[in-house]
Amino acid sequence: MKIVHLAIAIALVGGLSTAASAGSLEKSLMKLDPEERAHQACVAKGLETVRRDKRFARADRLMPDTFKRARFSGSVVTAKGAAVRANNHWYALTFECTVSEDQMKALAFTYVVGDEIPPDTWEQVGLWR
Repeated sequence: MKIVHLAIAIALVGGLSTAASAGSLEKSLMKLDPEERAHQACVAKGLETVRRDKRFARADRLMPDTFKRARFSGSVVTAKGAAVRANNHWYALTFECTVSEDQMKALAFTYVVGDEIPPDTWEQVGLWR
């Protein structure tokens, strides 16, 4: 599973050309079970959406399950314990994301960025520099 997540991460942070990125992401997503596929589609959409805010333009990671497992029900992923990393700082994040029927694409993503997560708590919740 680590290889799949690595391919998704490379595609998300611009390590591949746009066409290669889209193809690689799609192939990687197809290897996942529907719930995990929905989570990863939301991570991709979430980074794209959060980066539109100038404060988070350099966001490079979004973790949907930092403080609490994100929930997938029907076609919606709800995360009340997520985190986003920008400029080497982690911030609390809540989001709701609607995915397509095949969980291959996030159709809508709404979010609220919370407070910065103190670096001395990162290790205990699985975050890194």
